[in-house]
Amino acid sequence: MTGSRITGLGHYQPSRVLTNDELAQMVDTNDAWIRQRTGIATRRIAAEHETVADLATAAAGKALAAAGLQPADIGLISVATCSVIDRCPSTAARVAARLGIPAAVAYDLNNGCAGFCTALATADHSIRAGAARHALVIGAEKMSDVTDWTDRSSCVLLGDGAGAAVLSAADEAGVGPVLWGSDPSLGQAVRLQGDWHPTFAQDGQTVYRWATTEIPAIALAACERAGVAPGELAGVVTHQANLRIIEAVVRRLGLAEDTVIARDVVDSGNTSAASVPLALAKLVERRELPAGGPVLLLAFGGGLSWAGQVISCP
Repeated sequence: MTGSRITGLGHYQPSRVLTNDELAQMVDTNDAWIRQRTGIATRRIAAEHETVADLATAAAGKALAAAGLQPADIGLISVATCSVIDRCPSTAARVAARLGIPAAVAYDLNNGCAGFCTALATADHSIRAGAARHALVIGAEKMSDVTDWTDRSSCVLLGDGAGAAVLSAADEAGVGPVLWGSDPSLGQAVRLQGDWHPTFAQDGQTVYRWATTEIPAIALAACERAGVAPGELAGVVTHQANLRIIEAVVRRLGLAEDTVIARDVVDSGNTSAASVPLALAKLVERRELPAGGPVLLLAFGGGLSWAGQVISCP
């Protein structure tokens, strides 16, 4: 055994669609302004009774079925989230109980929007070390719980959802070496502020400048670690923060013309740690990515933290 591979994916989004026109009735904004600044047209908003654990469980159940595994096969569950309000027991433990997973190590991981790629790497490391054979890695957020609905600069960005991946031990590695890190000097640029029930805030211009100048080099370094040239990538799935950031980053990577670029932010908004697995699962479900093709996953956010790796598409 030399590594791990993604053997199943799943995603879930709430049924309620919140449009830009609806937001314009809540704060001083309009559809044209939101699309121009962010590229976002709609986002999904969970019902009041829906929790992060509900979203995570729905996505995880689909990933488990796609992998053809039973609950008892899972030895590790990691949920990347920064929006969970009911913190203990962990969201991962709640998912285990609901899916009937009997004895897995279960923990939550908070690395902001970079959470899923961070969790994927730590699960891969655990499998390589022999601590688990199959892992369930989930990114789940109910960002509407931490949204300031009076702040027009941030409330237009955020949405709810979850994406999940089953990671299994493999003789041929399908998850490349992780490139991760942080810049604590910019730690306040993306944050949840307040005490027991905080709200999302960010310094938009700081984040935009940092992402468009630093992320391309990080993306290229992740490809280099995996031994894959950017022009060989079948797809690129970055954190779905802002369409302008996504387009600015991919323009600098030297990709092939037919490389598939995830642009789920248009329909889903910024779902923080859920955005990478949500976008990836949708692309795979629609068969827009070739099986086995190299796909760059790259996320960044609060910290300012980043994490990314090249995977073999399931």
